[in-house]
Amino acid sequence: MLAPLIAVPLAAALSAGLVVRLRPLLQRYALARPNARSSHTVPTPQGGGIAVVVATVTVSGLFLAEAGAGRDWLVLTGAALALALLGAVDDIRPLPAALRLAVQGIVVAILVGSVEGRLAPDSTPLALERGLAVLAGLWFVNLVNFMDGLDWMTVAEIVPVSGTLLLAGLTGILAPLPTLVAAALFGAMLGFAPFNRPVARLFLGDVGSLPIGLLVAWLLYRLALGGGFAAALLLPLYYLADASLTLVRRAARREAVWQAHRSHFYQRATVNGLSVTGVVARVFGVNLGLAGLAGATLLWPSWPVTVGALAAGCLLVAALLRRFARPASRGVS
Repeated sequence: MLAPLIAVPLAAALSAGLVVRLRPLLQRYALARPNARSSHTVPTPQGGGIAVVVATVTVSGLFLAEAGAGRDWLVLTGAALALALLGAVDDIRPLPAALRLAVQGIVVAILVGSVEGRLAPDSTPLALERGLAVLAGLWFVNLVNFMDGLDWMTVAEIVPVSGTLLLAGLTGILAPLPTLVAAALFGAMLGFAPFNRPVARLFLGDVGSLPIGLLVAWLLYRLALGGGFAAALLLPLYYLADASLTLVRRAARREAVWQAHRSHFYQRATVNGLSVTGVVARVFGVNLGLAGLAGATLLWPSWPVTVGALAAGCLLVAALLRRFARPASRGVS
């Protein structure tokens, strides 16, 4: 299965090339100015995520014949581009939260409705299962957006996740189309990474974070439908924990959860003395550990391995969140 392996460098090259060509335009029309959520202190161009999205859908489309799922690719690409357009508008002229959420909900519902297979027993009403899948997909799209608040943070999350999904596909665990999409996304994020390294010269913007969240949610959904439910939970576990616990904590304090803020664990870590590089390095390391645990559940699918991997993953993430929540010692970066 050579197509996914070829897709990685092609997507990386296309993503990087598009960033180089688009950056002057983004510098002029799409500057992200510091706000309550920002970790940067000077205006920085955003919208580099369009290069990642275009590279992912273009390169995966080039090898579509080998994947043999043209309809699924068209629906996925249409959904991703719809959220990219929504994000692009929001990057330039912020939209009302209710409008953004409504459009996202429609797009996610269409995508979920196009996917065959079931996770729940046949006795469970299909409408209930699909409704829960839409809510989960909508939450994942937004949590990727919420967590994209630090240089290299999304790279530290998406590269391990998409790389693991690529390996799962190469070993026959994941279907050809998701494998191809994972490979293209993996390469596209690698191509974007040099421009987003601390101190970042370019941000993804909502034009990137929203469709990337959708693509990863679809990939994890397909993995879960193929029997890898535990792996689909483990791979994004740090993102799920940080974003979900932060949302619950803010709701409990009766804060406006849709407004910009800096109370995520990874953001508190920088306030507590860790450097940006120190934070993302720790996130990347934990994600590699989660990827290893997810791989174990796929290679040795038994309940002792699954329970042990989930427990180890929870402990790993809890240790990182605890570390981020306390002040750093002197000399620690």
